[in-house]
Amino acid sequence: MTDDNKKIPNPEDDPKVTQPGDGGIPNELPHHSSFIQKHAILERKATLLLVASFAVVTIGGLVEIAPLFWLENTIEEVEGVRPYSPLELAGRDIYLREGCYVCHSQMIRPMRDEVERYGHYSLAAESMFDHPFQWGSKRTGPDLARVGGRYSDAWHVDHFIDPQTVVPESVMPKYDYLLRTPLDGAHIDEVMETHSIVGVPYTEEMIAEAKADFRVQVDPFGDIDGLLERYPGAQVRNFDGQDQLTEMDALIAYLQMLGTLVDFSTFTADASR
Repeated sequence: MTDDNKKIPNPEDDPKVTQPGDGGIPNELPHHSSFIQKHAILERKATLLLVASFAVVTIGGLVEIAPLFWLENTIEEVEGVRPYSPLELAGRDIYLREGCYVCHSQMIRPMRDEVERYGHYSLAAESMFDHPFQWGSKRTGPDLARVGGRYSDAWHVDHFIDPQTVVPESVMPKYDYLLRTPLDGAHIDEVMETHSIVGVPYTEEMIAEAKADFRVQVDPFGDIDGLLERYPGAQVRNFDGQDQLTEMDALIAYLQMLGTLVDFSTFTADASR
């Protein structure tokens, strides 16, 4: 028998199907409510659905965006956060150039497992001078938001020269050439001036003294008073142990300051924000 000749079964002949008057579950769905019937109009008319969707998105967007025009700053100011010193800024550029962000995030989420492993959750203020910021979720290696001071300079040097000697299971490639690449900071003042254009509060004095500050941060016998006045908490020492200033110096200087600017033993979040 073909499909056209198939006889439609009678529900009354099917013992598994009950009728509304039988006291069981009826074999017909209840009638739609008036709200669902009206919503069906939107579903059937594409133009009307588009207009209604646009209206909903517009209202939601205004609720989220409009208050920002009345806020002076959306980032809570935190004591201790400052712009990068010239050497740290150069190290950060090397960090970006080498693609370190591909395997390491700098964002500790406020969850117990992350806080217990890495430290206090990341604050927006800690990245307020980052262009671009290093937040993310890709972690082939550990998060580096609090790596500053966790390892010695010598450990970092060994880790960059041959990562597997200090972390056998590491898949990180070797960066030993950083130790052999001199860095003179010839254009660091121009880099800082560019950052000031996008909002980093580098002063004219900071830019004028950039090249001197760049060199003095690896010279513990140099005139460091001005450097520390401009960049409180900056660490001054020969980071890679070499006579010449290298890219390794700059990169380690950058890593050693990450997460060290804010004193979390006294920090209290502003609950009103």
